[in-house]
Amino acid sequence: MNTVKKYFGFEERGTNLRTEILAGVTTFLSMAYILVVNPALFSEGGVPFSGCYIATILSSALACMVMGAVSNYPISIAPGLGINAYLVYTVIIAQHHSWQEALGAACVASGLFILISITSFRQLFVDSIPKSLKAGITVGIGLFVSLIGMKQGHLLVANPNTFTGIGPLSDPTMCFTLLGLFITMTLIVRKVWGAIFWGLVLMTITSLCMGYMSFPDVPLTWPSGFSETAFQLSFDNLLETTDVIITLLLVTLFDTTGTLIGVGKQAGIIRDNHFPNLQSALMADSVGSFFGSFLGTGPLSSFVESGTGVAAGGRTGLATIVTGVLFLVMLFFQPVIEMLAHQGAIAAPALILVGMFMMADVVEIDWHDMEEAIPAFFTIMITPLGFSIAIGVGVGMLIYAFLKIAAGKWREVHPMLYFITILLMAGVLL
Repeated sequence: MNTVKKYFGFEERGTNLRTEILAGVTTFLSMAYILVVNPALFSEGGVPFSGCYIATILSSALACMVMGAVSNYPISIAPGLGINAYLVYTVIIAQHHSWQEALGAACVASGLFILISITSFRQLFVDSIPKSLKAGITVGIGLFVSLIGMKQGHLLVANPNTFTGIGPLSDPTMCFTLLGLFITMTLIVRKVWGAIFWGLVLMTITSLCMGYMSFPDVPLTWPSGFSETAFQLSFDNLLETTDVIITLLLVTLFDTTGTLIGVGKQAGIIRDNHFPNLQSALMADSVGSFFGSFLGTGPLSSFVESGTGVAAGGRTGLATIVTGVLFLVMLFFQPVIEMLAHQGAIAAPALILVGMFMMADVVEIDWHDMEEAIPAFFTIMITPLGFSIAIGVGVGMLIYAFLKIAAGKWREVHPMLYFITILLMAGVLL
């Protein structure tokens, strides 16, 4: 026990074993919704649910173990909802790439992320994107995720006259989604930790009582179906997915770095802009994403829900390891999770509200500086309405560079931004 305390630095960070375990459990409950939402998301793109479910757990557990044991950060990792929604709805469904090719692109992006994480190129890469554009990308993805949730929950339906419209109240799925939204929103404003998870639990109980779902006869089983997705990725047509690779790399890098900074400061680990073990922390995300693509899921990201564990007192990587262990335990609950995923209205409120949380970055945009505001605005608008993160990001970068050149300030644009813009737009147009 003394070895554990010394390794994780309990005394230096002012914590103890009981607190770290509680923090790990708290974080897990706050982010457990991803076990339902991520496989359900990928199943819409043709990915076998069982295989993706197991891949989600194994890659998340691995990444959490690396983050906890090597980096000693109380920050847990799992497949990122926004970037994986892009992978499914834009890359697989809209662009008609096979899910195997989509995972191949994710693997390449993760491999590049690993290389970037071990070199100084990472800092150069991050610094080249202006603050307002980073915020615009995050907000645009948030709207994109919420739009998918509203579509899945039948709150928004196709309309030949106005493109989209509000679904009819006579639709049971819409009514059930609204009920889930109001339950979860109530939990959020009542400051219940893990509100989204407990919203899923309450909606499940309600659905079972109303007869919308039937509880599986065998709720606990040995995990099966792993071979349906494991090592099925394809590297064919990589040139046609250039925009996908760049988008995955950009978004994952910004998302991971932002979460590390935010939660790291909350935990008191980051002081005076000093990031202890930052390189290994970035590696945890990229290694998890790399193996996840081989197993059957998309890119992983550090979860901002880790802040709930920090609020519960978590200060070391032991809390993250506890979260990883709890992910592994969920391997045996596959029938229950699959039952939840097949009821679209169960997961829809989670998608909508996670997208709402991502809107917080809108305050980072200087709306009084048109050279900053205009590119951010188009990124925010085009990402959800164009149903493509890649096009939204590419257009935002292109407009930013154009406006700076038009204003005679082309030297203020980082050369890396010009390079990324050309690559991204070339990938989109090919």
